[in-house]
Amino acid sequence: MTAPIPSTRRALFAGAACLALGACGGTLDVDLRPPELNTASAAQRAVAERPAPDARGVISYPTYQVAVARRGDTATEVAARVGLPARELARHNGIDPDTPLRQGEVLALPRRVAEPADAERGRVDVAALAGPALDSAEASAVDTETLPAARAAGEQAAAPQENAADTAERSAQPDGAAQRVAEREPIRHQVERGETAYSIARLYDVSVRALAEWNGLGPEFRVREGQYLLIPVALEAPRPRMAQTEAETPPPGTGSPTPPPPSASRPVPQEDPAPATETAAAAPEPEPAPDIGQTESAAEARMSMPVDGPIIRDFDKGRNNGIAIAADAGTPVRAAASGRVAAVTENTEDVAIVVIKHPENLLTVYVNLADITVSKGDAVARGDPIAAVAPGDPAFLHFEVTRGTERVDPTPYLNP
Repeated sequence: MTAPIPSTRRALFAGAACLALGACGGTLDVDLRPPELNTASAAQRAVAERPAPDARGVISYPTYQVAVARRGDTATEVAARVGLPARELARHNGIDPDTPLRQGEVLALPRRVAEPADAERGRVDVAALAGPALDSAEASAVDTETLPAARAAGEQAAAPQENAADTAERSAQPDGAAQRVAEREPIRHQVERGETAYSIARLYDVSVRALAEWNGLGPEFRVREGQYLLIPVALEAPRPRMAQTEAETPPPGTGSPTPPPPSASRPVPQEDPAPATETAAAAPEPEPAPDIGQTESAAEARMSMPVDGPIIRDFDKGRNNGIAIAADAGTPVRAAASGRVAAVTENTEDVAIVVIKHPENLLTVYVNLADITVSKGDAVARGDPIAAVAPGDPAFLHFEVTRGTERVDPTPYLNP
C-alpha cells in the first residue's frame, strides 16, 4: 500500500508545478506567498466607474481619447464609427484590422477626433481650451502615447467649460468624491512583453478585477503586447472635518473647574541669569526662508530640483499636473531622487519623456528632453544627469510627481 504524501511535501510539489507552468507559458502570474504575507487586500482600493462613452463609443480626456468596442466589433468597425483609417487604428493598438474585440475593450486613438457638440457623460470638453505659447508647448508634451508607468505629463491651461448637462450630472453624484472623478484623467499604460494583468495591477496598486472592468479584459484577464490599458481612477474619500476643540461648557451650578497648579518639574530660574551676550549667541538670527517649499516638512523635502531655473508655471490640479521650470536649451536635467528608470519614450509629437520609479510608490516624470543618457531599467542616484532641456521658445522642463495613481504638487518634495 502506498503511503500518503505528507501535506508539506504536497505543498512543495504544488509550488514546483506552478513554477514549471510559469516557465513554459510565460504569461502565468501566480502568487506563491503564504496567506499571512498576501498583500492582495491592500490593493483592493475603491475605484470609480469608467466614464460612459459618447454615441460613437469615444471617451475624451484632455490629452487623449479612447474608443470602447461593442459586441462583435473589430478595429475596422470601430474606425468607421470614429472616422479614422482602420489600418492606422489597428497598427496603433498592435492588432490586425479584422481582429475580433471583446465588448468593452478599449482602443487608444492615434490622434484626436472631432467631438459631438452635445455634452454626454464621460465627455471632457476640450474645444474651449486655450492659452499662451507656454501652454501650447506643454500641451504638445502631454499626449504620452507609450508612457508605461506614469500619467501623461502636463495639460493645457484653461479649465474645461462647464455646461448644463455636466453640472446636472455632477449634482446627481452621491458625494464629493464622485463629483471629482470625471475631471481626473486616468493613466494610460501600454502593455510590454512579459507583463500580465496581475503585474500591471500590482504596479499601480489597483485590483485586477477593476483593471479588467475598465478595459473589458474578459474573465481570463488576458492582455497583449502593445495594448493600451486605462488604469482605474481611485475614489477620493471626502476629507473629514476637523474635530471641535472648544472646551465643553459645564452645566449650570457646577462652577468652573479649578485650573491645575503650575508644574514644578522644571527647575526654578537661576538668580543670576546668563549674560545677555550668551543668550544672543544661543539664538542666532534666522536665515531667510527659501522660495520653494517654505512650509515643507523634512520628510517631504527629499528631492532636488531636476534643473536649475525659476518655476514659470505652478501646479494646478486638473489643469497643469506638474510644474514648468525655465532653463536654457541644453541645460542638464538631473534625477530628482534615487530610483530606477521605468520608461524612456516619446509622445505623438516626438517630445521625449523619462519616467523614474522611486520608493514609497512615487514616480517622477521629466518632459521636453533632448540627448537622453539613460535607458529603461537603469539605476540612477539623486543628481545624476539623465538628459538635457530640449530647444524651445521658451525652453523649459515639465516635471511631475505621481504618488500611486495620483499626480501631486511636486513643490513640497523639492529642496530649494
